[in-house]
Amino acid sequence: MDTITFEQFRAGGGVDDWQAEGDGARVRFATGDFATGARLFATIAELAETANHHPDVEVTYPAVTVRLVSHDAGGLTAKDADLAAAISRAARELGVDAAG
Repeated sequence: MDTITFEQFRAGGGVDDWQAEGDGARVRFATGDFATGARLFATIAELAETANHHPDVEVTYPAVTVRLVSHDAGGLTAKDADLAAAISRAARELGVDAAG
């Protein structure tokens, strides 16, 4: 699996809220409350299972932080970009904004 740069990760679109972090990418969603965070996490879990690609997710009050990297490739891959876009779309559908 070929790695991509963060610029290539961003070029696919739908990931404007993601930031470079080490050899991967990260986003923090301001959920406002724990129940919304739990709903977002459940959606992320479904997307991850479908993609067979699993991010690191931290659910706290009042935010959800997601980190993506393809450990087996040693960096970001197209799989990360695709999953990031799906996660961002799901957050928007739940009315959750990125928090920087």
